Amino acid sequence: MAKKKLSSDMGEHLQELQSLELDAKIKLSNRIIKEWYEHWDGQVYVSFSGGKDSTVLLHLVRQIYPDVPAVFTDTGLEFPEILDFVKTVENVERLKPTMHFKEVLEGYGYPVVSKRIAGYVHGINHARSGSNTKRLRLEGIRKDGTFSPMSMISKKWRRLCNAPFQVSDKCCEILKMRPTRAYEKKTGRKTYIGTMAAEGSNRRSLYHKHGCNAFNLTRPRSSPLSFWREADIWDYIRRFNVPYSSIYDKGYSRTGCMFCMFGVHREKSPNRFQQMAQTHPKQYKYFMEKLGLAEVLDFIGVSYEPVLAE
Repeated sequence: MAKKKLSSDMGEHLQELQSLELDAKIKLSNRIIKEWYEHWDGQVYVSFSGGKDSTVLLHLVRQIYPDVPAVFTDTGLEFPEILDFVKTVENVERLKPTMHFKEVLEGYGYPVVSKRIAGYVHGINHARSGSNTKRLRLEGIRKDGTFSPMSMISKKWRRLCNAPFQVSDKCCEILKMRPTRAYEKKTGRKTYIGTMAAEGSNRRSLYHKHGCNAFNLTRPRSSPLSFWREADIWDYIRRFNVPYSSIYDKGYSRTGCMFCMFGVHREKSPNRFQQMAQTHPKQYKYFMEKLGLAEVLDFIGVSYEPVLAE
């Protein structure tokens, strides 16, 4: 019980922890890693995306427990540099989803704007007759008559409800989460993930609520890097000479699924797709022409044509 309380109480002073020197962060992360490992009697694994954060996490874990497996979900949408890097890492189990990305788009819809907005739009367009879904998502009115502004789609994005294409938040669930949950059910292992609270409000909220080791979630998970910042990741990589994917040397700061449109409307030019046009023209052409991303980006007002050098 005392160990569990240690992790949960950490959520109360996030800024203090984020200001620690790297050596102190490493020491604390190691305590969290050990706590998780011991609680589950070693039945753990590292969720490994091939990106820099999970690469550092895997290195930390294996400094203590060399035999902990890494699990990589091959959605078919990773950068080729990520796939090449993953192949160089030992003891990595590769999972495959049961559906292809094209099937997800055709059956559910495109991931646009944000996971929350895409989910709301999908909910409206598939709501049962007589349900309160449309009123909640368009007006923010709950069944009991109370107002919930975060439950509604902003005026700017309500037109997505009438878009000439389907919108959905199901992509990550189908391509990543389902294979992962199947692995956990089969093996009984519990995950370490490389997320940081500094990456967004949702992750900060989860951290404040559950701390680094979330034992009581429906899907328990450990986040030993929660109080790290991106600069710490790069400092660690340089200090310990940790190999990483070459995609970062091509100017990319994010290495998620290549197609994903969540948040692209907030990016400055050149955005992720304009950058992709230069670095990965084959994939760019396929996404835009064969999978219809050009139509979607036109609809939400995001430029995707290559930016010509002056």
